[in-house]
Amino acid sequence: MRVGLAASDPDGLIATPVETLARDTRNRPGRLPKDIARIVREARERCAGCVYIGLPRHLSGAESASSHAARAYADTLAQAVSPIEVRMVDERMSTVSAHQALLASGRSGRRHREVVDQAAAVVILQYALDAERATGRRPGERVDVDPELGTTRQGAVGEATDDGGATRT
Repeated sequence: MRVGLAASDPDGLIATPVETLARDTRNRPGRLPKDIARIVREARERCAGCVYIGLPRHLSGAESASSHAARAYADTLAQAVSPIEVRMVDERMSTVSAHQALLASGRSGRRHREVVDQAAAVVILQYALDAERATGRRPGERVDVDPELGTTRQGAVGEATDDGGATRT
């Protein structure tokens, strides 16, 4: 499993790819998974105001096992990156859009697979940047950290989300 990482320019206008991270699914007590640690480092180095995670949904809008996995990932990330805000946004069409853009640019085969997650992260982040600029509000569901319990609570604040990762500076 992989996670695409994208970042915005300092003005929050343009999303660009950063890298594709391999998911670290090992259980190492007291240590962050390597992919989460990398996202935290990137967000802090860029002084990010928000980290967006894609929330996969069926076309009908219903959630799936992938949605639950993305929510668990967002919970872990929110605890690790706090006080930076984490939000989940609908990514139903992000991978399809990424595949189409890569094919249109002439990328196929192995090179395509290497960057499709980054391209999907760019789609997710660009959507969030555009939505925030248009409405004055950050889109998606905020993932809140409960400081007393060290756990998270997710509540709908805007729109739905999907499966991927993006950092907004």
